[in-house]
Amino acid sequence: MAVASKKIPAPDRVKIRTALLSVSDKAGIIELAKALTEQGVKLLSTGGTHKAIAAAGLAVTDVSEVTGLPEIMDGRVKTLHPNVHGGLLAIRDDEDHVAAMKQHGIEGIDLAVINLYPFEEVRAAGGDYPTTVENIDIGGPAMIRASAKNHAYVAIVTDPADYAPLIDALKANGGETDYAFRQKLAAKAYARTAAYDTAISNWFAEALEIETPAYRTIGGVLKEAMRYGENPHQSAGFYVTGENRPGVATATLLQGKQLSYNNINDTDGAFELIGEFSADQGPACAIIKHANPCGVATGSTLRDAYLRALACDSTSAFGGIIALNQLLDAETAEEIVKLFTEVIIAPDVSDEAKAIIAAKKNLRLLVTGGLPDPRSRGITAKTVAGGLLVQTRDNGVIEDVDLKVVTKRAPTEMELEDLKFAYKVAKHVKSNAIVYAKDGQTAGIGAGQMSRIDSARIAGLKAQDAAKAMGWAEPMTKGSAVASEAFFPFADGLLSAIAAGATAVIQPGGSMRDAEVIAAADEHNVAMVFTGMRHFRH
Repeated sequence: MAVASKKIPAPDRVKIRTALLSVSDKAGIIELAKALTEQGVKLLSTGGTHKAIAAAGLAVTDVSEVTGLPEIMDGRVKTLHPNVHGGLLAIRDDEDHVAAMKQHGIEGIDLAVINLYPFEEVRAAGGDYPTTVENIDIGGPAMIRASAKNHAYVAIVTDPADYAPLIDALKANGGETDYAFRQKLAAKAYARTAAYDTAISNWFAEALEIETPAYRTIGGVLKEAMRYGENPHQSAGFYVTGENRPGVATATLLQGKQLSYNNINDTDGAFELIGEFSADQGPACAIIKHANPCGVATGSTLRDAYLRALACDSTSAFGGIIALNQLLDAETAEEIVKLFTEVIIAPDVSDEAKAIIAAKKNLRLLVTGGLPDPRSRGITAKTVAGGLLVQTRDNGVIEDVDLKVVTKRAPTEMELEDLKFAYKVAKHVKSNAIVYAKDGQTAGIGAGQMSRIDSARIAGLKAQDAAKAMGWAEPMTKGSAVASEAFFPFADGLLSAIAAGATAVIQPGGSMRDAEVIAAADEHNVAMVFTGMRHFRH
């Protein structure tokens, strides 16, 4: 049953007379406390915050003097008291509330400055179960929510970034806050506790291996407001979830203008793909355009890997995203700057390479400090009208698959290496996906078509175009390995790949017409292996 409102109008201006300061992150708190003191505000505080403010020589009252009780249970219980929550929740213009305050000696609190135990940081750092649980804040969220509910009278600040606007507002308004300002602070406060609870609930789901919890939320912190989304008429923001995974969300932007919505999406796809190639396996490069790879290659050097990836489709690479699995060196940087590129992302970069890239002031250079682990679990989410599709990350890797040879001819050692390479790439190509590869280099990529045969044909045409552009006698699909991220429903797609020159095929298998497809491969002396693992990517 809903609780009825007494419909008491909220005042516009509220004088800040008493403020409660209780923060885990002490950044800026002393400066704020000094500014509040200069405004004649009485300060209440707890634990470490009280000690820090007192050590700065400022007058501050310990909250235990307000509650009449000391902190107990290792600080778990210190603010959970009517004298605190009554001070935060009391409606100052309600006669019954005012009478209760007088009867119980409750003093109104006009400002609450609260941030929470660092649960997200402890979780990201891999804290053990007891330590992570201990960093779940209880009193903080309770006070934040109480203050935010009563924003008609109480200003709630949860972010150190809002200290300066608060100080400016108090100075401009004679120590008062206005209603619109308090509303915005309250909205931010509820978003903060929602994101905090989201992190906790998702951690429990992971720790207890609950695959589909009854309630699932996705929370994030705004990293930057964007100029627009996929198109100029769409608004957008980039939020980070706190997942401890090397990538675009955690990378450092060393140079270049702000990343766009599309840049971030494409860069994420590029770096997730290059994460399939660990640095100790040798240099590798992936070039992405519109969320699909247009060229991927390994090489004897990083420069060699880049040039081989570029050769696959140099036309589409224009204005693309380049992902590298090793430190970006000067030799590679010199080649990259010859082509217009939107973003480079790598685990690290040499000083010499930085200087070379600096000549292209708009070129974004991102450094991550590591590669994403393709085997790690995690979750991904996609919105639909009225709902949210959540799944575990596609962490299937070809190295963990028992390949099954289903044709009369088994692949040669070289074909097998190229099959594995092609399948790694196909995992990151929009379905339907076909990838030709030869000697650790993509030869042609067909992505996102409605039929698999069309993807095979397009990949073959791309290979022919590359051969003309590079002056090769024949396309690299001649003698190549070909990967399909899902099974061939008919033999026609396979026959198209064979016509392009493929001599070995890797696919999941599982079609009703597998026997027909295998027979077609045998008829053309083509080796085929089944993985039993599909990699749809929509």
